[in-house]
Amino acid sequence: MSPTQVFSIAGMITMPMWILMILLPKWKVTRFLIDYKVIPIALSIIYAVYIILAIQIGGWMDFGSLASVMALFTEEHAVLAGWVHYLAFDLVVGMWILDQNKKVGIHQLLMAPCLFGTFMFGPMGFLLFTILKSLKQKQS
Repeated sequence: MSPTQVFSIAGMITMPMWILMILLPKWKVTRFLIDYKVIPIALSIIYAVYIILAIQIGGWMDFGSLASVMALFTEEHAVLAGWVHYLAFDLVVGMWILDQNKKVGIHQLLMAPCLFGTFMFGPMGFLLFTILKSLKQKQS
């Protein structure tokens, strides 16, 4: 399977999970997928394969400078691993946000921008949730 195909598959298995989390966060199927981290585990396996391939092709990775990290993103397997890394971690953060919200109780309409923000912009969605969570807790 080519890296291009794997890139498409990674996106195809991630997108439905985000849709479920945003639109149907309490549905038993969504909760099962969140509780057992099914999609992040699948993405982690893909990541492991492609990070190993990247190391085999390009040698051990140097994260010591911006220039060396930029050089990593010239090798197809490393770029794919990096992308899958983002997909997996953003998804884990989104799942964590939903789990946190079980205690906090922010309305689903306010949660949607937090989750969409995490999906599209990672830390910005997390920041928005953190702000809303703080505001909600101050009200209590």
